[in-house]
Amino acid sequence: MIEDRILYEDNHVIVVNKLPSEIVQGDKTGDATLPDAIKAYLKEKYNKPGNVFCGVVHRLDRPTSGAVIFARTSKALERLNAQFREKETNKVYWAIVENKPEKASGRLVHFLRKNESQNKSYVVDAKTNGAKEAILSYKLIQSSERYHLLEIALETGRHHQIRTQLAAIGCIIKGDLKYGAKRSNEDGSICLHARKISFSHPTTKEIIEIIAPVPEVGIWRMFE
Repeated sequence: MIEDRILYEDNHVIVVNKLPSEIVQGDKTGDATLPDAIKAYLKEKYNKPGNVFCGVVHRLDRPTSGAVIFARTSKALERLNAQFREKETNKVYWAIVENKPEKASGRLVHFLRKNESQNKSYVVDAKTNGAKEAILSYKLIQSSERYHLLEIALETGRHHQIRTQLAAIGCIIKGDLKYGAKRSNEDGSICLHARKISFSHPTTKEIIEIIAPVPEVGIWRMFE
């Protein structure tokens, strides 16, 4: 039930805790999207005739979970898009990784290039054609016997940035076969979760901070 995963809702904005299986935007699979589900929910809840607006503000990779913002009006979409474009939002992720980083905290700076045919990014030399600078900061929050929970703050927003940069330092995200994980997760997810997001409300300008509960599966529950 999507209503159980709504983290914030008003006339302008709706924030949903995305499941790993859901897609934010339509792809070649033809699977139903998260905006489709939100539109159906809004249509029923408010008994709306005709089409319901649900604008995609930003995206998460399909196997990733966590907070995703959608706009309920075109004006809200325009203003929220501008915030993301100008890097005025703040995003924090949690990742469960296979190996403990050498340092308990750090700032990673790499240059990444996306391979379109593979839908994968690679760390490359700064002078490589198509290379884009990628920066994130991380800190180790907790460790179990086999896995480690990192908190990650993004300074840039590159394709598969967290997945690529953590793999580059040997901290591969649990379940992320594409970037070298030992095995997949049963549900096809990777253990990367958009934990916290803050933004300026598109009309009131109030700072809204959202915290998304982690998925209700065993490995995440170990780190709550």
